Amino acid sequence: MIVKKLKKIWRFFGPGFITGAVDDDPVGIATYAIAGSKLGFSSLWTAFFTYPLMTAVQEMCARIGIITKMGLAGVLKKHYPFLFLVLVALLMVSANILNIGADISGMSATTNLLIPWVPEKALALVYSLLIVYLMIFLNFKKLIKYFKWLSLTLLFYMAAALFVPHDWTEVLKYIITPKLTLNKETISLIIAVFGTTISPYLFFWQTTEEAIEEKNHHHEHWHIHDEKLKKEITHMEEDVSLGMFFSNLIMFFVMMLAATLFFGQGVSITTINELSKLLKPLLGSLGQWIFTFGIVGTGLLVIPVLAASSAYILAETFGWKEGLEKKFHRAKEFYLVIILSTLLALLMNYFNFNPVKLLFYTALFHGIISPFLILTILSISNNKKVMGTYVNSSLSNILGFGAFMIMAVAVILYFIL
Repeated sequence: MIVKKLKKIWRFFGPGFITGAVDDDPVGIATYAIAGSKLGFSSLWTAFFTYPLMTAVQEMCARIGIITKMGLAGVLKKHYPFLFLVLVALLMVSANILNIGADISGMSATTNLLIPWVPEKALALVYSLLIVYLMIFLNFKKLIKYFKWLSLTLLFYMAAALFVPHDWTEVLKYIITPKLTLNKETISLIIAVFGTTISPYLFFWQTTEEAIEEKNHHHEHWHIHDEKLKKEITHMEEDVSLGMFFSNLIMFFVMMLAATLFFGQGVSITTINELSKLLKPLLGSLGQWIFTFGIVGTGLLVIPVLAASSAYILAETFGWKEGLEKKFHRAKEFYLVIILSTLLALLMNYFNFNPVKLLFYTALFHGIISPFLILTILSISNNKKVMGTYVNSSLSNILGFGAFMIMAVAVILYFIL
């Protein structure tokens, strides 16, 4: 009876929960840990601040997918100048390849800590080929199921953070009144945290996933005022809110854990070996194994999303057949984008970049391009020709424009300081 109830609850978790889990990929975990190690408890306010902002933006993306039954690229192609779509596509595909490369680097570097006799470059190749194989030959619905299960590895960070003793009065004090020095390093940390939390590729993934769900449920003939459509949007909002809450909960505990373990000791995280010590207080020598499993698990969770996101963007841009539910021979161009994205990302691992720096600068790049893409989403979700009566509410616009302004100002400060 209990098992059946748990399965029912588990099936309730839709694209919003997947998006939330994907947000805590190796880039995210590394960025949150770096911020915690450098800013201490003064980094924790960002977890509370970003939650309503990211929820609002992802809800807009999901609503666009439900109403239009298209991904963002498809909507841009239909309603906006083609050159604008090409600019967005170039930005997103470049950002996704960078993110895939950083995640592969993080996965191979953490695995190398456990099996040092296997070179990182060889591990990077193995992971890349494994991901391509899984995406081409594994059933899409099964892939989604694996996505959900892999997301549970993130709970180890929460357990470790709760296990380590904290001065909760100090934690609360710094959440309410963080002590920050306004300089380039602090601004870059804030941009990176916002960039990996309110992350551009998730905008496209959320929209596409909701559109696919609509098509799979045969809702093509719903009237714009249909009660069923309103219920679907309500369910979507709950799903998105839950996913974003899960994402920010993990973000909060990773930052708090890093602040306690590293900031108090005057240590900034700069290597994978230091990063891997996050779970040591809870699990001892087993911590490195669980950390590696978590990084690899979330890497396997996010890289298919990144590669598929690029494939959906280019497929909608150029009118190719698309879909992970299709066999390779029925969507060749779509799958070739996935293969090429992964292989180009793999090449980054042969230039001897510091994995932790690569993970961080990927988040920083996301933060720099996010304001432009948030403004694009705001334009679409307020366009009555696209959304009909389901344009943004006043609250959605306040939060959406708030996210845009905060990130835009931070980016400007980063370049002028």
